[in-house]
Amino acid sequence: MTEMSTTTIPTSMPGVRLPGDSTVEHVTLPVPEPGPGQVLLRMRASSICGSDIRAIYREHLGHGAEAYQGVVGGHEPCGDVALLGPGVVDLAVGDRVVVYHIAGCQRCDECRRGYPIGCTSAQRAAHGWQRDGGHADYMLADAVSCLPLPDSLTHVDGALVSCGFGTAYEGLLRGRVSGRDRLLVTGLGPVGLAAAMLGRHLGATTVIGSDPSPERAALALELGLVDAAITDASTLDDVVAEHTGDHGVEVSIDCSGHPDARHAALRSTAVRGRCVFVGEGGTVDFAVSDLMIHKQLEVHGSWVTSLHHMAELLTLLDRWGEHPERVVTDRLPLAHADRAYELAAAGAAGKVVITWDER
Repeated sequence: MTEMSTTTIPTSMPGVRLPGDSTVEHVTLPVPEPGPGQVLLRMRASSICGSDIRAIYREHLGHGAEAYQGVVGGHEPCGDVALLGPGVVDLAVGDRVVVYHIAGCQRCDECRRGYPIGCTSAQRAAHGWQRDGGHADYMLADAVSCLPLPDSLTHVDGALVSCGFGTAYEGLLRGRVSGRDRLLVTGLGPVGLAAAMLGRHLGATTVIGSDPSPERAALALELGLVDAAITDASTLDDVVAEHTGDHGVEVSIDCSGHPDARHAALRSTAVRGRCVFVGEGGTVDFAVSDLMIHKQLEVHGSWVTSLHHMAELLTLLDRWGEHPERVVTDRLPLAHADRAYELAAAGAAGKVVITWDER
């Protein structure tokens, strides 16, 4: 039997699906019952990711891991445990949890390393892509995917960690950012803002950001996340030279997926520096000898994060007294999900979040 919540759980709930063509579909669904090893979560916050816009909201472009299968949207959920399925012993009703949004087979090499994102099993399913996500009042999750949310962090903080901030943190770890480094972030969307914020905490002495959106550049400066924010790409080389004495940055991270921004990240990285790509999609064309081999660069691709690193990030945010929700510019209820997606798709906002009654 499931362990029951002290509050009454309805039999039906509102939810949101994403049929493509830049539209949001509001639906009414039955509240699911948790099976063995599962929990039912009452949603408190469910934020919108750039991948939702790129590969689902505008048009269903994905295949494989990014194949959208008509489920409830939202792969950045945070909520409270409402019901326990059979066999769940390490969670309790009322626990506040962040959800690692991919459930893998738990047997392959990537899953055993703690990276279900890389699972290639047919069992792999991501919330908001192949299994119902956080854009509904309740969501089923595997207990092994749930991480405790520290008391100091809000549900919105937790939602942002579940993908965007986790992705940024993993990329910075790949780049080994420390107090010895200056950091360039190309793309100041939500993941770029996260990279700038976390890069500063990890010790980067100078943080430079670039984005064509004046609103996003202004937000990064207003929040104190960057020392300089460039909107005119033609000035980037000069600004990097000014802040690094013509040496370039020790670490660059592209969060945009745009070929010009990727090229700029490579170009701006110092000899023997590290360049990390986390922005999805697109291509890049560059002179391999000039920009990589002769500079002896390390170039990394980084995809989301691990369960361990996500838990580590939650601990660090608690220790630092930091709140990812600082990059949130818009909060809307589920009933206004269409407007939330419009704002996120416009590319000028910070993070956009669907919220319930989060603390």
